[in-house]
Amino acid sequence: MRCLVIIPTYNEKGNIERLVPKVLAKNENLDILVVDDNSPDKTYQLVEDIIKENPRVNLLKRKGKLGLGSAYVAGFKYAIEKEYDCIIQMDADFSHNPKDINRLLKEIESYDCVIGSRYISGINVVNWSFFRLFISYMASHYVRIITGLPIKDPTSGFKCIKINTLKAINLDNIYSDGYSFQIEMTYRVWLKKYKVKEIPITFTERQEGKSKLSKKIMREAIFMVWKLKLLAIFKRL
Repeated sequence: MRCLVIIPTYNEKGNIERLVPKVLAKNENLDILVVDDNSPDKTYQLVEDIIKENPRVNLLKRKGKLGLGSAYVAGFKYAIEKEYDCIIQMDADFSHNPKDINRLLKEIESYDCVIGSRYISGINVVNWSFFRLFISYMASHYVRIITGLPIKDPTSGFKCIKINTLKAINLDNIYSDGYSFQIEMTYRVWLKKYKVKEIPITFTERQEGKSKLSKKIMREAIFMVWKLKLLAIFKRL
């Protein structure tokens, strides 16, 4: 399968140069698309230099900080246009281990969406404070209770999705843009009765740069879950 690893970036210059070779080393059928929101640290310039040496790396440079959700949607549309077989969503900060990529690819042969889950086999998170871990774990329960999603880690940002599954979703009608985007995509895939599987991963807090999580993003996620549920009831998803 030809797979595109989509990596949104904003001020990830300290990570992306180390991440790219580790991702590409996992499978010769993998390409990378970096979607950069005009990073002030000029992450995009570093990616442009990498592209000169490696045609398997691609760049979408956007005009400003437009949000995680729209970055992934842009990446999905690129993958569909270029006729890839599947995509992998991945953070740029090594929170997601490149060594787990082939595990996702192995499972996607039998499923439509494979999620790297922090909570499918206990709690597998490294270097988070108790408060942040508690918020994340309880958020997963909150999402499951409201939506009925039978997924242990609905907020996971490390997943593999087949292109035909993405084509069945109206990408021009995505409501979320922050971290709730991860919930919305998983919810839409599940509502359409595609086959979803979770596999256990260990999530490691970033070592360089700053987290993009904010109170605004958390508020969006809290209320977006209810909006998605109502939209589902009225057959709008």
